[in-house]
Amino acid sequence: MTVIAEEDQERVARLESLGALNDPRRPELVVVVELAALICQVPMATINLITATEQHQIAAYGFDGGICRREDSMCARILKDPGPVHVPDARLDGRFKDNPFVNGELGAVRLYAAHQLRTRDGVVIGSLCVFDDKVGELDSTQQRALRTLAERVVDVFELGRRNVQLRHAMIEMETLRSRLERSNDRLLAFAGQVTHDLKTPLTTMALSLELIRDELELGATSEDLVPLINRALGGSARMTKMIEDVLSFARLGTHVDPVATDLAVLAREAAEDLAAELAEAELTIGELPTVYGDEALLRSVLQNLISNAVKFHPAGTTPQVSVTSRREGQMWRIEVTDNGIGVPEDQHERIFEPMVRLDKAYDGVGVGLATCVRVVDAHDGQIGIINNPNGAGSTFWVELPA
Repeated sequence: MTVIAEEDQERVARLESLGALNDPRRPELVVVVELAALICQVPMATINLITATEQHQIAAYGFDGGICRREDSMCARILKDPGPVHVPDARLDGRFKDNPFVNGELGAVRLYAAHQLRTRDGVVIGSLCVFDDKVGELDSTQQRALRTLAERVVDVFELGRRNVQLRHAMIEMETLRSRLERSNDRLLAFAGQVTHDLKTPLTTMALSLELIRDELELGATSEDLVPLINRALGGSARMTKMIEDVLSFARLGTHVDPVATDLAVLAREAAEDLAAELAEAELTIGELPTVYGDEALLRSVLQNLISNAVKFHPAGTTPQVSVTSRREGQMWRIEVTDNGIGVPEDQHERIFEPMVRLDKAYDGVGVGLATCVRVVDAHDGQIGIINNPNGAGSTFWVELPA
């Protein structure tokens, strides 16, 4: 197994973060190497980036750049040098005299000058170099120009990275803006539906109170007023239940305190709370797992699913509900199966939206399943529905991490 030195790992990581090896050859870098060759009055110049195993010539002037082995690279040998390199004749330099780009195997470099490409935090990722197949020298002005151009190469990479970060940030902002718009639209629809549904019991109460007033003016007795009072109380109770459901939807699923939670215990507790609704139903609770989650929130999910399974059944039939589970990979799948009226397949996603009531003949506000979605999402799980194979009823399922 090849062991990569820590400094090479850091260099490769920086090249990846800059995207220096991913983009096609950049015109602005081609201009830099051409300018370097012209200023230094040499026929060839290149930008070399060094990985753990290769040298990448990402911009070249005077020849066709390419990729070679790192051990053949001249620039790879100066990565640790404290400063720029200026060699009038590479054949006379111990670092380069046996290099294939010098000894004739791959080239015949004589004049060689290079300046390291050093990032702002000091990581050397390669070099800007100029060379000639003739012996020569650069004057001090040319060497300073090479250094300045090398610094600009690093600026190009840094600017490219910043542009990528900016594009990602803009995409994220656009995504958040779209989500906010959808959330606002849903909130507006939610508020409108709540207002509409609350008007019905409120109207019942108002009419009942007006009739009570009229009856009292006509001299009605308290016994005569009992039906009207009961009607008003019924409207009040329905409105109170709606308000409580809306508040539950707003509060649930916002925070999770995970503890080992026995779902079998929660299912039995939910059944006890639903004793009145389950009086005429047949409920079977199978073996259920222990998961990590918030007890109160998971109890609300089971209670909502069991309550719906009992509520939505054809008149004259006995509700039959079963709660079972099975392990599927890294998840536990809990299923609540009923013999109720079922849900059309084209409505399987819609019923989980707030304030959706497919059948207005049944009481409710339409936030129970939406509440379940919020709770399950907070537990990194999923929730859904399938139609039963026999065509009678549905199976709501919840998957939670094992």
